[in-house]
Amino acid sequence: MNSDEDCAAAGIARRSTGRTRQRPAVIRAARVADAPQIALVHVRSWQCAYRGLLPQVYLDGLDPVQRVGRWERSLAEATDGRDGVLVADAGGTLLGFVAYSPSRDGDADQARVGEIEAIYLLPSAWGNGVGRRLMDVALARLAEARFDQVTLWVLDSNARARRFYEMGGWLADGAQKTEESRGFPMTQVRYKRTLMASGTGPVLSCLRHAA
Repeated sequence: MNSDEDCAAAGIARRSTGRTRQRPAVIRAARVADAPQIALVHVRSWQCAYRGLLPQVYLDGLDPVQRVGRWERSLAEATDGRDGVLVADAGGTLLGFVAYSPSRDGDADQARVGEIEAIYLLPSAWGNGVGRRLMDVALARLAEARFDQVTLWVLDSNARARRFYEMGGWLADGAQKTEESRGFPMTQVRYKRTLMASGTGPVLSCLRHAA
């Protein structure tokens, strides 16, 4: 299935049933062997989520194969402690992933502030709760690593993603940045939220769920 078919199929499924039927996904730590599927999720998500928000010629030119090596290197270096990548695995098919780490921002205390670097799903998995499960487990891992705050960056015009974060308790903190490394401007805004202490409340339940 190509990117146009992915986007169309996801939209039709949401309009006709509200939710698509999928095998239950297990949230687990990513492995190097997952790199090809993670690259595919990454590209297909960009091509659907950013349609109309970024230049179409750029989105059409994205190729999962070109991202596999980068993901293999990243996964080989991940510790699944203070940084890591989690995937939603539905019987061998990866529905999405989330990457987390200490904050990469220059104004942050890396000992206290973590970051959700990326969270992406296959378009067919949107609206099924997979993203929320990935986020919950990533936040639990960051809390377990003794971070007490966490941030993320999101495209300022991505209203759908911003609603998802705000429903999860994230708030824009006023910071923004514009990148032009891809040949066009991408303005992002930063969101922040507080983490509960490890071993209490929802954090503990998330850790048990991910075990």
